[in-house]
Amino acid sequence: MEEKKEVATLAGGCFWCLEAIYKRVKGVLEVVSGYSGGNIKNPTYEQVCSDRTGHAEAIQIIFNPEIISYDEILKIFWKIHNPTTHNRQGNDVGSQYRSMIFYHNEKQKEIAESSKKDLQDAHIWHDSIVTEIVPFIEFYPAEEYHQDYYENNPHNSYCQFVVGPKIKKFVKECKEYLK
Repeated sequence: MEEKKEVATLAGGCFWCLEAIYKRVKGVLEVVSGYSGGNIKNPTYEQVCSDRTGHAEAIQIIFNPEIISYDEILKIFWKIHNPTTHNRQGNDVGSQYRSMIFYHNEKQKEIAESSKKDLQDAHIWHDSIVTEIVPFIEFYPAEEYHQDYYENNPHNSYCQFVVGPKIKKFVKECKEYLK
C-alpha cells in the first residue's frame, strides 16, 4: 500500500535552519530547500539575495498526514522562528528571510489562519505576528549545495552558531515530534 503524502511550503528565515529541523520530524518524508513567493522563474541564490526577486528562502516538506498533521507542521514552524520580525530572522536581514506560509488548498489556508490567530491571541510575543499567509504558486529548488546543508557542513560557523542552537532548542521543546 502506498504511503499518503501531503505538501507544506514554509519560509521563516534561512532555509538551512528550517530544513535541518524538519528533517528530524517524524512523518516527514522529504525536505527541499528553495525559493518561493517571487516573480522570477528559476532564481539563483545570488538573485534571491539581491532582494529584488520577491522570493523568500523557503522549504518544501513532503509529509505523511497519518503520522503528522499539517497543524502539527505549523506548531513546529511557530516554535522554531520569530514570526514577529519583518524581513528578518536574527542577523539574517532582507525580504528573502520573511516569514510565510504558502497554502496549497483551502483546508491548509483555514488551518494556517486559525493557528496564526490562536498564537496572536495567546500573546506569546509582545509584537504582532507578521507571517504572510499566501496561496502557493511555485517552488524552485535551491542549488544542490544548499540541500542537506547542515548535515554536509556541520563545521561551518553559521551551522555551529545558528543552525545547531535552533536544532537543540527544537529537540528540547518538541521531543514528541522527533523521529
